[in-house]
Order: sequence, then structure tokens, then C-alpha cells
Amino acid sequence: MSKLLSTKFLELVRSRRSIRKFLPKPVEREKILTCLEAARLAPSAENVQPWRFVVIDDPDLKKKLSDQIFSGIYFPSKFASEAPVLILILARLDFLANRLGRQIQGVSFYLIDIGIAGEHFVLQAEELGLGTCWIGWFNHRRTRKILGIPKKYKIVSLIALGYYERKPDKPRPRKRLEEIAWFNEIKN
Repeated sequence: MSKLLSTKFLELVRSRRSIRKFLPKPVEREKILTCLEAARLAPSAENVQPWRFVVIDDPDLKKKLSDQIFSGIYFPSKFASEAPVLILILARLDFLANRLGRQIQGVSFYLIDIGIAGEHFVLQAEELGLGTCWIGWFNHRRTRKILGIPKKYKIVSLIALGYYERKPDKPRPRKRLEEIAWFNEIKN
């Protein structure tokens, strides 16, 4: 393949890491709102914008929630309880585009939409000097009960957010571009 251009965006993407050790420093509300704005601006199928975000930054509520949703088999995600902020990502599924996409195409477009919005969030956080980690392994049932989440919302994931103790030096290995992308043909 040809040589890649060097861009600020690629540098931002290359610098982002999943953070699992956070400082006990609170995150400024303006930074959280800026990350949410970046997520809000994400594209979505038929512009339905199925994402909803619940920001948990009250220390007492975060502790109560963390103690319940990261216990038992969900213990590997316990590190997230040290993050000053948890962002719960929900999906509103009552949109026609979501139902048709799943029935006709076999694709849950809301998951793609939420992935894009969530990635906007974490990249904006990176630019602001904040660390993030996507978390899918937590007790959804207890989360719903503790936060009183109505059934019309599907719990999709959490993002741990905060200032990082230290960022891992090396990125995790990635496949070479030639292994995952081809022009005009499929290669094995």
C-alpha cells in the first residue's frame, strides 16, 4: 500500500489507550459536557440518535453502583470503580430504523451508532487529557435496578472516565493494514 499521510487525528487515535488506573482527581463538569457534545454530534442510521448517557459522578452513588455491578463473575471490571466518573450508555430501541435493520438486514444498527458516538466520546476525552476504558462486563440487571432505568432503554456499555495515573507506553499489537484492507479484491 502507499505511504500514509501524517495527521493530527491519526496521532490522537494512536495516543489513546484503555486506562485501568485512575487518579482520585475529580473531572471538571465542562470536560464531561464537551465529551458528551462530541458523542451527540455522531452520525446514526436514519439520524435516530439512539444513544442516551447517564453520567455517574456522585461518589456515593458511584460506590453503591460499583459495589453491586462489579462483584461476583463481574469482578474483572472492578478497576472501573476507581474512575471518578462512569458513563452508562443506553440505547433507545423503539425506532423503526432499528427494528427494520435488525429484521431485514440482520444488523443491529443501534450498536453501530452507539459505537460511533462512544468513540467520539473517548477520542474527545483523550484530546482533553482524560483516560477512558470501554466496559461491557458488568451486571446489567443490577445497574437497571439501582439507577431505575426504564425498560424502554437497553443497557449497552459503560465508559470509565478520569485522569490517568499513567498511560501505558506501548500500544497493543495491531494487524498490518495489508492484512485487513484490500482494494478491489479480497485477499486471504
